[in-house]
Amino acid sequence: MGFAFEAVAEERDKAAPSLRRQVRRTWLVHELVTEARELVESEFGDVWVEGEISNLRPASSGHLYFTLKDAEAQLPVVLFRRQAMLLRFRPEDGLHVRVRGKASVYEQRGQLQLVGETMEPVGAGSLQLAFEQLRERLKAEGLFEQERKRALPAFPRTVAIVTSPTGAVIRDFLNIVGRRHAGLNVVLVPAAVQGESAAAEIVAAIERVNELAFADVLVLARGGGSLEDLAAFNSERVARAIVASRLAVVSAVGHETDFTIADFVADLRAPTPSAAAELITQAQHRVEELVAALENRLVRAARFAMMQSRQRLNGASVERAGQRLFALLRRQEQRLDDLGFRLESAMRQDLRQQSAAVAALRVAVLRHDPRGRIGKAGEELAAKRSRLVHALSAKLAAERHRREGLEARLYRAARTAVAERRGAWLVVAGRLNSLSPLAVLQRGYALVQDESGAVVRSVTQVAAEQTIQTRLSDGSFTSRVGTVMVETNSTGKKKEKTKKR
Repeated sequence: MGFAFEAVAEERDKAAPSLRRQVRRTWLVHELVTEARELVESEFGDVWVEGEISNLRPASSGHLYFTLKDAEAQLPVVLFRRQAMLLRFRPEDGLHVRVRGKASVYEQRGQLQLVGETMEPVGAGSLQLAFEQLRERLKAEGLFEQERKRALPAFPRTVAIVTSPTGAVIRDFLNIVGRRHAGLNVVLVPAAVQGESAAAEIVAAIERVNELAFADVLVLARGGGSLEDLAAFNSERVARAIVASRLAVVSAVGHETDFTIADFVADLRAPTPSAAAELITQAQHRVEELVAALENRLVRAARFAMMQSRQRLNGASVERAGQRLFALLRRQEQRLDDLGFRLESAMRQDLRQQSAAVAALRVAVLRHDPRGRIGKAGEELAAKRSRLVHALSAKLAAERHRREGLEARLYRAARTAVAERRGAWLVVAGRLNSLSPLAVLQRGYALVQDESGAVVRSVTQVAAEQTIQTRLSDGSFTSRVGTVMVETNSTGKKKEKTKKR
């Protein structure tokens, strides 16, 4: 039997290499990594991992990247933006936390990682941790100091109260004010005091009251509740809006044992909204404490039910394909963030190199600074300009003197020429005047013209009844010829010439 067993074993050993050669498979890298990722995700689809945060890197996309480590090992963790926004505290290096999610493989690096769904601190709750972190930060800024806070007006006429319009807080507040100070005006500024939108509505209400400036005192009021119920009054946005308010702010949130960030930064903390009404109206009575406790079990139960439903639907093919597509999208987002980090590092390195090159060029430029030569050239140019201006001024003065001399000579020559021309003109005018017929007429003579304008030099040129014109030195006149007398040369007798009828 032993011999047969050994023979069979030998035959099996001989056949094993050929069998291995037949079933051997060569994997591509991405195939092997993808297969490993699917195996890891199917085996570790919902796990809790506890460790210490290190190397925390928030990305501009809103995703959180950090390493979860203990004394023996470390595991990269990615918390995508949608999950990161639901955190109640601010993650930081060195914080001991517990992360729930699924194990996966980042294919681009072949690296095991944890894709987180939720995270909570180990020890204190997330809301308590966020509360303590914000309190320490605002305290370091001096926002809790008593010297910064303002006193309430002694006799306010109008009080603005920011609270829910449907809660018991406003009814109790109005009841106490009505009994103790009927003349006090109370203006309700409605706002949600619980839920995700509560902080934004409270900040908007504070800003609106300050903008309208109709109130003397501002009251923030809400009933008691758990730390999650009071989360809006532990918001940094609400705290900074209270600090920026121009009106005195009274915080009346929760019960006497409840403390919120709004209580620390407000000008006055009232244990309850009813106590706030008594403090404002200077009343001596206290009213029974307001009870408005809201539990967070519904939110947690709904979240747990959604998680269970998601796990039950993981087996469905369509849902599984959607999950795989969603997981692929997340991996691509992670790769994009990784490339973004690398690009940012490369840009910083390139910026340092460019800065060094610019510094070297600046030194070289300063060593060959042309401003000295430019200044010297400017001085030489100014001196040449001054000399040129002086020379031009002298030349202009000489030309002006020469021009004045020429003008004087031309004036004298013109006067001399005019005088000579005037004398010659007077001589010619005298001669012309002596020959002028007008001069003869001035001596008593007359100029006779017939009807055609011809000069009558003889009586033979006229006849009786003919019209003639006679011109004297001072004018002329027209006349008609009556009798024409002709003088003879030999006898001296006159012959009368009459007109034939």
